[in-house]
Amino acid sequence: MGTELDEQRTVALDTLAKTADATELTKEELEAWLRALNDIRLWLGTLLDVTEEEAEVEPEDPPHMLYYALTALQAMVIDVLSGEG
Repeated sequence: MGTELDEQRTVALDTLAKTADATELTKEELEAWLRALNDIRLWLGTLLDVTEEEAEVEPEDPPHMLYYALTALQAMVIDVLSGEG
């Protein structure tokens, strides 16, 4: 199972990298973006030791600002995939 998850992560990250400059994405590419963004956010959040309490605080340092920007981008992707965006 671990190898399969690693392969899925690699495909999602590759898709994000290859389509980063695209002006349109397919549903499959957007779903890959969602997986990649989630993996990056989880990695960065763990690295920064982000907690639930921090969600209410405005970030002041670039790493935390990036974390919250990724969170906002992930929310936009979810909205588009759910038909709300």
